[in-house]
Amino acid sequence: MTDLAVGTTAPDFSLPVNGGGTASLSNFAGKPLVVYFYPKDSTPGCTTEAIDFTAFSEEFAKIGATVIGVSPDSVKSHDKFAAKHNLSVILAADEEHHMLETYGVWKEKSMYGKTYMGVERTTVLIDAAGKIAQIWPKVKVAGHAEAVLQAARSL
Repeated sequence: MTDLAVGTTAPDFSLPVNGGGTASLSNFAGKPLVVYFYPKDSTPGCTTEAIDFTAFSEEFAKIGATVIGVSPDSVKSHDKFAAKHNLSVILAADEEHHMLETYGVWKEKSMYGKTYMGVERTTVLIDAAGKIAQIWPKVKVAGHAEAVLQAARSL
């Protein structure tokens, strides 16, 4: 696990994405990249977050930024999730948790007295030079996509 810090080089990744193909950090060199980590497709908070990022997709595109959502769900799950909610963001499948662990968002969580491993909702903004510009840990979904857009505009 890496402790991410603002100003450090973003760890590389290569993951399969919805609609086919793969996404790697190098695919986005020279442009801002928003990577948001979320627990599970088709759950209330995750659905709202994906819809919110999709709502701002044209604004992100105007500044040359790409938005990628990463969860441990399969590509098949991502395809269904994207189709059901008409999502335009890229959804990457990290079923082996490699990127989730590298970015330090695969954490022990607890619910109803049981502990389990899962994704801590986190967003990382990577600048055009591949450096981490901002990190939002333990994200609260309401208003988050707009806050990330404002930060991306300032790069």
